[in-house]
Amino acid sequence: MRALANQSEVRDFEAGELIFRSGESGDCMFGLLEGTVELTWNGEAGHEQISEGDVFGAGALVIGDHRRYGNARALTPSRILVMNREKFLFAVQESPMFAIELLGSIDERLRRLKGTT
Repeated sequence: MRALANQSEVRDFEAGELIFRSGESGDCMFGLLEGTVELTWNGEAGHEQISEGDVFGAGALVIGDHRRYGNARALTPSRILVMNREKFLFAVQESPMFAIELLGSIDERLRRLKGTT
């Protein structure tokens, strides 16, 4: 993901800053390069901490007219790779291992949520 950061937009977020809000239209996914992000949903009843190297918001790349399901907020100062569908498809074409790493990241997050790691 760090190699892609040279070719894509990287944004810095301060601790406490909102990255996206539930219900907003989404057209990009995010890769956490540095810091910690918290995802919350269902009125904050559900939550997950995103660690460096994880991706989030990937549904925006595969679902037309995507609406964000929850909120994403930086818990610590964070550097985040922002990737739209065009940049994602280019990255997969140029480096197929990127897609494998992305799937691995999503799988790991699901396992953490279910407590099976």
